[in-house]
Amino acid sequence: MDTHDLTLDHFLSRFQLLRPQVNNATLNSRQAAVLIPVVRREQPGLLLTKRSARMRKHPGQVAFPGGAVDATDASLIAAALREAHEEVAIPPGCVEVIGVLPPVDSVTGFQVTPVVGIIPPNLRYHANADEVDAVFEMPLAEALRLGRYHPLDIQRRGHDHRVWLSWYQHYFVWGMTAGIIRELALQIGLKP
Repeated sequence: MDTHDLTLDHFLSRFQLLRPQVNNATLNSRQAAVLIPVVRREQPGLLLTKRSARMRKHPGQVAFPGGAVDATDASLIAAALREAHEEVAIPPGCVEVIGVLPPVDSVTGFQVTPVVGIIPPNLRYHANADEVDAVFEMPLAEALRLGRYHPLDIQRRGHDHRVWLSWYQHYFVWGMTAGIIRELALQIGLKP
């Protein structure tokens, strides 16, 4: 499938019919979750945030809303929904959760589970200024275009590690966020 033909119905049917590929086992044990908010439109969007420059971890990076699971969370999905509400005021009841992707390890020691959810097009986002500098939407077809991601091979703690890099407008999308988007594109069977 080509990204030019990506309607919300195409995305939903491909996501629900094609099972995520099993990736390597994660090494981290601390749990976190992020919400991959897909905006419900005929030509859907992908909602992303730019983290506050004042954040201790990953300042200024493009990210999905999310964070560590805490004792009040009933599940990983609940953690992703809570964090999305805290960071950008997405009401949990407005999110239609359609599934999860396999967890990935973060460099900060978390096993992060991406939760894919559909959100209404008319939500008003209110960025929590302590955590988020900007909220922006990228066309989902553009986000899932595999050719926009470029690999950078690095060594971290004595192990080879591939990092994915991309730009959208003036936003630099890289690291775990770019890797998750790229995995979503691969999972729904888009062509490079």
